[in-house]
Amino acid sequence: MYEYQKLTPTQRKQLVQERVAKGFPPHAPPHPIDLQTFYLLTAACYHHHPYLTTPSRRQQLLDLIFEYFITHGFEIRAWVILPNHYHLLVYVHQFKTLGQLFKSIHGIISRQWNLEDKATNRKIWYKFSDRAIRCDGHYYTTLNYIHYNPVKHGYVRSPYDWTESSVGWYLETCGREWLRDSWVKYPVLDYGRGWDND
Repeated sequence: MYEYQKLTPTQRKQLVQERVAKGFPPHAPPHPIDLQTFYLLTAACYHHHPYLTTPSRRQQLLDLIFEYFITHGFEIRAWVILPNHYHLLVYVHQFKTLGQLFKSIHGIISRQWNLEDKATNRKIWYKFSDRAIRCDGHYYTTLNYIHYNPVKHGYVRSPYDWTESSVGWYLETCGREWLRDSWVKYPVLDYGRGWDND
């Protein structure tokens, strides 16, 4: 999105033509793979503005995500809600319904927060992106990436210090030793490098 804004009108036109030729939407993130079962789903606030600065807003969004996703038969395996974006690791049984789910969730949140902040017609969300999980190693590295995200962005020193994350659930369910072994076996390293420029 941000790279597109830096292009000349001619470059933009050429990029749109290339996207359409590949079967992608002209301006939205492409979703070319819809046969997988697990996906890393990411949604960011428009221009990465931190609209989710309070724990109550992050929890409100998380509650709405769980309500909508579970009602529609999706299984959320991991999550993290940060001040300007969030990640979900989800079992996706009907890929085509994801767009409508995000539209509904983001629409409800946008209306409420714009009313609270007295900000008429403010755009809060950009479109979601997805990355299909390819194998077990990719799954567990993604899980660790999600839990490490608050540390990566400098919000906390330890993943266990961030409340709006599934790391606490994994700690309670699987134990600290399981989490430690997972970190060693499936290190994050440079996983996700450059994603914040999307």
